[in-house]
Amino acid sequence: MDVRTWGLVMEMTVGLGERKHTEAYVMAHVSGSREDALEELERRARSFTPEHPRSPKRRRLLRKEDGFLLVVDGAWQSYVTRFTVAELLEDSAAPKPAPEPPAPEPESTAVEPEPEPDMEPDVEPGVERYADGVPVRPTWLGRDDLP
Repeated sequence: MDVRTWGLVMEMTVGLGERKHTEAYVMAHVSGSREDALEELERRARSFTPEHPRSPKRRRLLRKEDGFLLVVDGAWQSYVTRFTVAELLEDSAAPKPAPEPPAPEPESTAVEPEPEPDMEPDVEPGVERYADGVPVRPTWLGRDDLP
């Protein structure tokens, strides 16, 4: 089976009057066959509810070779939303592929030196501390030079 990445594209009319224009959105990407992508696109087209018209009178979903057309008739106008499946050929914002893990180094028979023991941090004398070394009373508490 030929696995490819498909973009699910929605084109719809937005705005009203003279400001009405078409905008396109990539709703999702689907990896798999074209049929898999069309099935997902159909599911999304069937459940999509456009913003306009606000009081729909009739809704028709039509299949075409590369997707679907959703035509919703309102009281005054019809609104169309086009759903298209298209193969993704290039994506400038695609995540970078994960780097391949480095090849394992051959096991060495040489003896590694033991690490040096951790140095004890400087401890202020007379400061009460918990067992893990954290002061019970923070040093900033009670300072009058802080805001």
